[in-house]
Amino acid sequence: MKRFWGPLLGLLAGFLLAGALFWAARPPRGTPITLLPPPTPLPVVVDVGGAVAHPGVYALPPGSRVQDALESAGGLLPEADAQTLNLAAPLEDGSRLWVPTRPPVVTSIPAEIATPSAQRAISIGASPETSLVNINTASQAELESLPGIGPSLAQRIIAYRQENGPFAAIEDIQKVSGIGPATFERLRDLITVAP
Repeated sequence: MKRFWGPLLGLLAGFLLAGALFWAARPPRGTPITLLPPPTPLPVVVDVGGAVAHPGVYALPPGSRVQDALESAGGLLPEADAQTLNLAAPLEDGSRLWVPTRPPVVTSIPAEIATPSAQRAISIGASPETSLVNINTASQAELESLPGIGPSLAQRIIAYRQENGPFAAIEDIQKVSGIGPATFERLRDLITVAP
């Protein structure tokens, strides 16, 4: 039995030492624990420019969206291209928000003004409405300027004119293969046979 006394005393001494350390390390009773409030989030600072009423740098609350920045900048100008913007996108601190303008609208030129014969009429001071293409003297390019007349049909008109002589009336153009009543109706007010 004497054999067990040594290890048993060592074990008992270890327990006593561990208990004393545990008791000494515990916080004293009655000492209040201080809780710190969470830090206040910093504002989101963005540079707003382009087609807005008041471009500049704006400080917005955290979690702000593109829409909030545009409202702070006084809103969009009429020429702003709002379709390119994602108004619901969140803003990042230090970012730049640029509002583009819409590209200029290019209107098409009416066919009467774009045709070579109309350009010729404009260049000499006549209005396009009064400038008629003389089907007896017109070049291939002038004939092609007429609606419904392409390169091959213009060549057939010239070939008909060379084989049969000048047209006596504008209705005679229907004798050319490929020009029927529908095409003639489109041409009626644009052609002449008078010199």
